[in-house]
Amino acid sequence: MEFLQGRALLNAVGNLELTGAYAEALRKLGHTLESVACQEPDAALGNGGLGRLASCFLDSLATLNYPAWGYGLRYKYGLFKQRVTKYGQEELAEDWLELGNPWEIVRNDVSYPVKFYGKVASGSDGKKHWFGGEDIMAVAYDVPIPGYKTKTTINLRLWSAKAPSEDFDLYAFNAGDHTKAYEALANAEKICYILYPGDDSMEGKTLRLKQQYTLCSASLQDIIARFERRSGSNINWEEFPEKVAVQMNDTHPTLCIPELMRILIDLKGLSWKEAWNITQRTVAYTNHTVLPEALEKWSLELMQKLLPRHVEIIEMIDEELIHIIVSEYGREDSDLLEKKLKDMRILENVDLPATFADLTVKPKQISATVASEELETSEEVIHLDDTKDETKSKVVQKKEKQVAEPPPKPPKPPKMVRMANLCVIGGHAVNGVAEIHSKIVKDEVFNAFYQLWPEKFQNKTNGVTPRRWICFCNPDLSEIITHWTGTEDWVLDTKKLAELRKFAENDDLQTQWRAAKRSNKMKVVSFLKEKTGYSVSPDAMFDIQVKRIHEYKRQLLNILGIVYRYKMMKAMSAEERKAKYIPRVCIFGGKAFATYVQAKRIVKFITDVGAKVNHDPEIGDLLKVIFVPDYNVSVAELLIPASELSQHISTAGMEASGTSNMKFAMNGCVLIGTLDGANVEIRQEVGEDNFFLFGAKAHEIAGLRKERADGKFVPDPRFEEVKEFVRSGVFGPYNYDELMGSLEGNEGFGRADYFLVGKDFPSYLECQAKVDEAYRDQRRWTKMSIMNTAGSYEFSSDRTIDEYARDIWNIEPVALP
Repeated sequence: MEFLQGRALLNAVGNLELTGAYAEALRKLGHTLESVACQEPDAALGNGGLGRLASCFLDSLATLNYPAWGYGLRYKYGLFKQRVTKYGQEELAEDWLELGNPWEIVRNDVSYPVKFYGKVASGSDGKKHWFGGEDIMAVAYDVPIPGYKTKTTINLRLWSAKAPSEDFDLYAFNAGDHTKAYEALANAEKICYILYPGDDSMEGKTLRLKQQYTLCSASLQDIIARFERRSGSNINWEEFPEKVAVQMNDTHPTLCIPELMRILIDLKGLSWKEAWNITQRTVAYTNHTVLPEALEKWSLELMQKLLPRHVEIIEMIDEELIHIIVSEYGREDSDLLEKKLKDMRILENVDLPATFADLTVKPKQISATVASEELETSEEVIHLDDTKDETKSKVVQKKEKQVAEPPPKPPKPPKMVRMANLCVIGGHAVNGVAEIHSKIVKDEVFNAFYQLWPEKFQNKTNGVTPRRWICFCNPDLSEIITHWTGTEDWVLDTKKLAELRKFAENDDLQTQWRAAKRSNKMKVVSFLKEKTGYSVSPDAMFDIQVKRIHEYKRQLLNILGIVYRYKMMKAMSAEERKAKYIPRVCIFGGKAFATYVQAKRIVKFITDVGAKVNHDPEIGDLLKVIFVPDYNVSVAELLIPASELSQHISTAGMEASGTSNMKFAMNGCVLIGTLDGANVEIRQEVGEDNFFLFGAKAHEIAGLRKERADGKFVPDPRFEEVKEFVRSGVFGPYNYDELMGSLEGNEGFGRADYFLVGKDFPSYLECQAKVDEAYRDQRRWTKMSIMNTAGSYEFSSDRTIDEYARDIWNIEPVALP
């Protein structure tokens, strides 16, 4: 659904090896390359790590000469432009397309119809026909993606939704009902207005589902059209999976599965068996999260209304799965069978098909107690006939007491379509994106499927492109790496970064390394002054946490640690502060989803703490707290090269991989984090001594949550002090009871510290003390920084893409002569 591209100019001229020539040409015209590049707005086509990963993958695909395209939607207003005021985060529409986009090529000759609603009927030819409803057109916009040091340029094809001209109601317009006249056009165009529109309302849910289907339908129609065109008159559909691989990046494109089936069966005339075989061999699924809200479920009622033919196909796939489960596990153990069906079916809370209606009906077992009671009642009734009326009355009363009022029936749970289950069933491969994540996918998230189809499951640890994330965004460091490794080949072969290890304690390298870091920090000093008005010292440690604002990513843990630091500083003399604490500039950035109230409270809290701390004359440059508004790729390209400490502190087991951790490590930033996502592998590669580790382990989390629910958790006194300090009003009049309350109690929605901030707080403070100690020794710190860059070689997206190509897509590079 998203590609977080960033600016294209510097990346394009860099990949084409034209940076020097382009800069010189601009100089002659009285401009600098940097000033011109800054005029380009970031393309508002993505939000977080998922979209940026997709863009890194495109860069690697082009660079490695793989024949591949990306497909997405052309969002007019993006997610939103973030403005941070004293009231917290405010959302504004992105304006990136207001002056046009010079990097896209509109393809009015490439458009496909996409249908919603309507009815399904069987024709005289025996085929299913989907007719009526609402029709739109998906029009292609192509964005070229050039590879590095290669002639290969691949394509990112984005779809924009429009209504056919005949849908403009000219009669209504001329009658003065302009809104009605434009209704069909507006309904079509709004599909591509916003990335991830709010879905609390039924209208929002409908729009999201329309977005997902538009992407899937238009893209598959395009892929099939190109396959048919290249096949000529001799189309062999059995060859389709050998020529086409479709990788579903998370569950948003799940509708690819029933849509491909629909096209093959209804439009191309294939049998169910042929179409299902082709679909399963073509499609593969990457899982990017273990969070329940991201393992999408759609209302069956909504889907039946919007996509009636697809529901029929999904019901048939679900029935096919039931056949497989019954065949594999038999009917003897009804408890096991019921559990497997509950875990694995696509349709949730939906009755079994008629052919399986008897599967989970257990034989009625009558306990001895119940049997005895029934016998007593029976005897009383028999005795009743031979007694006087008085006795009869008493017995009747006794029996009536035994017949209790039936309890009210609980409301029926909603019928849902589980998209992740459909992905696993419909694809030939399922992969996680870090070793620990792939293990969780197999052992917990999809364990029932893993037991049935272990051969489907793989790991493909994520990576990032070293072109954008070292070579282009950090030219000073790039020159140093090239000098000390003796070659520029590291840009394509990052294993050569490991050569830096043998020079990590070299005085000359360390001096150059620190100079490059300080140069990057000076750029950030100017940037922060311009964007936030705050002045910071380049001599302070730059401590950065930039990522989507979410409770599991635990920006709250970070800012509470800063609050504790500030509280302790205020209790000390100036000499004591300087002796205990190193100067720090704590930088936050990221967007909270517009309807995610708790995340927006965290943004507000960070800005309130900053407003207090940054104006405290007693603290001065010893501590600054900055929230950078409207964080995006271009801001990341500035902050990451200047970073010295970066926080990747999610609750263990909840971050699938993370990719910003890789970017920071590549740029010589030391990480503080939990054993979560790719942190585990980064720590292995850079060395345990060069990573600050704290917190509970993934396998401990369930037990710790149970401990909390049982009322056995005892919070650290420092944690209680911090919450009391926040509630004292020192950071302003805003009421933080809801935010602090989420960290308290033992149960309840929005309570009980689900993300274990309180549990990990003491470990976090102790780890931060070790950070202070290490940073005082700049020689040690610089060595740690160098070892992080040297150990980051495994986290290139080139390595990841090679693994996908070899193990899932079965494709080879095709280099142009």
